[in-house]
Amino acid sequence: MDISFVIPVKDEEKTLEALYGEILAATKPLKKSFEIIFIDDGSTDNSLEIMEKLRKKDKQVSIIKFRGNFGKSEALSSGFNQAKGKIIITMDADLQDDPAEIPKFLTKINQNYDFVCGWKKEREDPLSKVIPSRFWNFLASTLSGVKLHDFNCGFKAYKKEVVKSLPLYGELYRLIPILVAENKFKITEIPVRHRPRKFGQSKFGWDRFLKGFLDLITIVFLTKFIRRPAHFFGSIGVVLFFIGFIIGCYISYLRFSFGNIQGRQPLLLGGILLMVIGVQLFSTGLLAEMITYLNRKKAT
Repeated sequence: MDISFVIPVKDEEKTLEALYGEILAATKPLKKSFEIIFIDDGSTDNSLEIMEKLRKKDKQVSIIKFRGNFGKSEALSSGFNQAKGKIIITMDADLQDDPAEIPKFLTKINQNYDFVCGWKKEREDPLSKVIPSRFWNFLASTLSGVKLHDFNCGFKAYKKEVVKSLPLYGELYRLIPILVAENKFKITEIPVRHRPRKFGQSKFGWDRFLKGFLDLITIVFLTKFIRRPAHFFGSIGVVLFFIGFIIGCYISYLRFSFGNIQGRQPLLLGGILLMVIGVQLFSTGLLAEMITYLNRKKAT
């Protein structure tokens, strides 16, 4: 099998047949064997019936059905486990991703890249969705050091060994490029056409940005500091302790110069609190380093 298409589906009854037809049209000139794996993530409309109709018509189509809505990470993970292709391509089922772009992904993979991420450079979404997304991508790129423009684009291509290394759960599908980069695979991105949404509405609300931010902090910690936790806790601890120490020096100056602290009691308490928290975080970092060292020693 050359290519596996992994497509999560949640209430997309009006788009599935068109998407299937466009994938066939895009892959026919390539003359490569392929499969299409639809993952029904708890659809409540007629999506499953349409997918079953496509499966009866074409043996290249297969379906994974969830009992309920488990989320995109679980859907992708299940699709990756079943995929037989040397190259796995993921895309959304809402027709905003254009299957005509598929050859561009394959060209990049053939240029010795392990992972190719789509970049919705000209995004056909309302500003209420575009602006938070751009801020999120900037934040993800800055904190992780992975220089991509669009982390959450669903249109991606992977070599098979890449998907086998991805521990997906929760909202981590948004951060796949960071996980791939941490495993030292060669990654790149390509601009892709993004089409206006014709049917239905987005399944994601504003709460996804809070969840995504928390997952981003988790992933940055796990990828950058899992082998050196003292750098994470210790850096924050030293900064807080230093700020508290400066406050303490200022309060001491007031006390010795004027005989009192001139009503700065809240500032004094804040300085003491910062120093205490700083010492605790620094100690936490040292304990984490000791645990990491002991685990490595046992492993050897």
